[in-house]
This record gives sequence, C-alpha cells and structure tokens, in this order.
Amino acid sequence: MSDLTPQSEAPTPTTDKITQAARETIYLCNFRVSVDGEWLCLRELNDISLTPDPEPDPIAIERLNLMNMAKLSIKGLIESALNLGRTLDSDYAPLQQFFVVMEHCLKHGLKSKKTFLGQNKSFWGPLELVEKLTPEAGEITASVKDLPGLKTPLGRGRAWLRLALMQKKLSDYMKTIINRKDLLSEFYEPNALMMEEEGAVIAGLLVGLNVIDANLCMKGEDLDSQVGVIDFSMYLKDGAHSSKSTEGDGQITAILDQKNYVEELNRHLSASVNNLQAKVDALEKSNTKLTEELAVANNRIISLQEELERVKEESSYVVESSRKASRADGTANGQVFGETRKQLKEETQLRLDVEKELEVQIGMKQEMELSMKMLEKDICEKHDALVELRQQLDEMRTLNHELSIKSHSSEAGAKQKSDIISRLEEKTNQMGSIIKQLESRCKKVERERDLADEANRLFKQEFGDKIESLQEEVEQLRRQRQCKNCSGVFCENCMANELPLPSSINPEHVCDVCYSQLLQQYASSPS
Repeated sequence: MSDLTPQSEAPTPTTDKITQAARETIYLCNFRVSVDGEWLCLRELNDISLTPDPEPDPIAIERLNLMNMAKLSIKGLIESALNLGRTLDSDYAPLQQFFVVMEHCLKHGLKSKKTFLGQNKSFWGPLELVEKLTPEAGEITASVKDLPGLKTPLGRGRAWLRLALMQKKLSDYMKTIINRKDLLSEFYEPNALMMEEEGAVIAGLLVGLNVIDANLCMKGEDLDSQVGVIDFSMYLKDGAHSSKSTEGDGQITAILDQKNYVEELNRHLSASVNNLQAKVDALEKSNTKLTEELAVANNRIISLQEELERVKEESSYVVESSRKASRADGTANGQVFGETRKQLKEETQLRLDVEKELEVQIGMKQEMELSMKMLEKDICEKHDALVELRQQLDEMRTLNHELSIKSHSSEAGAKQKSDIISRLEEKTNQMGSIIKQLESRCKKVERERDLADEANRLFKQEFGDKIESLQEEVEQLRRQRQCKNCSGVFCENCMANELPLPSSINPEHVCDVCYSQLLQQYASSPS
C-alpha cells in the first residue's frame, strides 16, 4: 500500500518558498512597479534605493508591486465606472481585473496546507474570520455557502469578494481582518501583504469603491476554474492621450519608456510561459506515473481476486471432503477432524485478509481515479492560462511593434524639427545682423536730423526778421486786387465799388477813379 501512494515532496527551505511564490505571481522581482501620473512603469532596482541594504528583499518588492497595481486598478475602475454612468455587471473588464488584483493581494504570503494532491493555498480561511468579527458579514458567508455551483475554497473566496463589493462593505471588512493580525498569523507568513502596512493602504483605497453600483450574477459563472492573470496592457497609456499631454522630446521619452516597459513585460511573460510549460510537463510526468501505478494496482486487484476465488474453491473442497470423511467413517480419529477444522479456520482467516486487502486496493483505486481527474482539471487550467498568456504575449509584441513604429516616426519628426530649428537659428542670426545695420543707420539718420534741426534753428535766428517782413509783403500782395477797367492794382478799400462794364453785363470791381469816370460817362449818355 505504501508503494502505491504518491510520495509527497519534502518541505523546502524558506528561500525555496519565496522563489516558488515569486514564480507563481505575475509581477517581477527585479523591477518595481510605480505609478507616475497615469503611467504604469517598471524601474530597475539598481536605480531606486528602496532600502539601505545592497540586496533588496524580493517579498517587500512583491508587496510594493501589488499595492501599486491595486492603486491603478481601483483608480481605473472608479474613473471608467463614473464615465460609463450605469450599474456594472460581471462582463466589465476593469471590474474583472480588479478582482484578479485583489485575489493576488489576498494570496500573497499564504501558508500552504498539505492535502492528498499536494500543497494547497486558499484565501477563503481568512475571509471566514470576518463573520466572527463582524456579524453583518454572516449574511454574505451564508449566501456563499448556499451557492450550488461552488465546490472549491477558491471559488467561495471569489464569490465572497463579489458579494462584499455589491454590499459596499468590502473596505470595512478588509480593515476589520487587517486589524486582527493575531488571527491572520494562522493563515499568513509574517512578511505577507496582509500582515504589513501595504494591506492597510489597500484597505483605505477600497473606500472609493463605495460610489460604484454593481449587479453581479454568480449562478452562471464558473468561479472555481477561472484563471486569474493580471492584464498589464489595460494600464498603458494610448498614443492619442500621450500626444495631447507631451510635446517634442517629452513625447519621445514617454514612448521609449512604454517601449522599454513592454519589452520587460514581454520577457517576463515569456518566462511565465516557460514556467507554466515546465509545470505542465511535470504534471504530465506525474500523471503518467499515477497511470502506471493505477495499472499496477488494477493488476494487483485482479490477482487478489483470482487468489480469493482459488481460496474459496479450496475451502469448499476441504469442507466437502471433511463431510464425506465424516459420513464414511463416523468413528474416525478426532484428531484428523480437529486438524481439518483448524485448516478451515486458517483458510477462512486468509479469505478475510484477502477481502480486506481487496477493499483497501479498491479504495486506493478510487483515490487514484479522483487524483487523476483533479490532475486532468489542473492540466486544463494550466493549458488555458498558457493560452491566455500567449495571447497577451502576442498583444504585447503587436504593441511593441506599434511603439517601435511610433518611436521611429518621432525620431524622424525630431530630426525634421532640429533641421527647422537650425534654419530658424540661421535666419535669426541674419535678422540680428540686419537689425544691427538698421540700428546703426537709424542712429546716423538721427544725428543728421539733429544737425538739420540745429541749422534750421540758426537760420531762423539769423533771417527771422527778414522772413517776417517778406511774409507781410506777400500777404499784402495777396490782398490787392486788379481793376477790371484800367487794369491797375489797388488795395481792397480802393476796390470796394462795383459797376457793369461795356465788356461785361455782370458788375465788376473797379477802382475809385474809374468808378467816378464811369458814373459820369453813364450819366452823360442818354441811353
């Protein structure tokens, strides 16, 4: 029986546990996820001094990564929900990613529980504590236990998170269990996220989700077999938004940062795919080994059944022979009868032992079949996760290609702008030289104007009186008029009279002498 049971692996040291936990998660240990405005970026730990130690603690980096991812997912969920303006359902992508991030936060640093199928980690145990600490949570726990489609603790924990979000009590419940670290120490390691201050920060961030209305139907969902993978592409900035927020060199730097991040994420997803492929290979090997052990157990059961049939035949033959001997010779020796009875008892005991061993082998066969089914289900889940990661890897490659194209176009635009700037600088220098020449000419013209003003002033000072007398004479000349009769030039006073002349019908200005002569002439003439 001990040969047929699968051998469990020996407990590994603490460093192996840390390495295994780091491989099971999506976040990186050599990089730190940081929130820069609306950016999700990874920065090398060599450039960031998190601790004074030369080698940073990978568990602390994991906690910081999960806290930053929680900030991004909660912020994105609130903004998208407010922009959407309606009740959220189960198919809403930001809401699904929020539950995936919360699941990773609750799984971080969980203590493993040994079962028949190996080590198992589930965050349903800590969530059950809320019922004891807060009576209001008893309704949620009872509803989760009454759901018909949930068969695993993981599925019950996921359902509990969804019901708590719909009740708008998720932040209160998380604060309640985080404050009782004495109870959480039974389920978590001392350096887990729920045992450190990052857990309290996440619980405070969950308060903002109280403004969201969600209506989640869990009866049709398969919460037991869902694969929780964080989709980092949802938190990357798109090109349109970045073009509005940055110009010139800042835009090129942002695109290069996104490109570097996508390359790092691409390499990390490749490593995750390789790790999952290795796990699938190990599960296939263990599946093959269990199949062989099941075949050996079946052969053993068949042989035991054959041996049981043979023992039954021998016991029946011994009973018949003893009956015939007792009938044929009633006075036979009692010692022979006793030996026959003793042999019958031994055969009966052997039969009972064989039946017990057969029952044990049948139970082991059922356990083997159950473990085979669970392993097949686990392989299917790993395969689905592998397919999803490959899809994300393809999307990341496409995004990387687009970012490379954008970076090349930005570099070409930057070169064009630099050429334009150089030409503008040359024109600026030329205009500067022209402005200097114009300034020198302007100064020269101002000096000439000053000289002309000075000469004009001296000229007026020297010839001012003569000019005034000449102006008066000209004015007098302008005021004098010509007599239309004698053509003489007289002043206005002498030209005040008007008479019609023989040469014109209309009256004309004439001098006083001509006026008197013309009057005499007109008076002497009868007509």
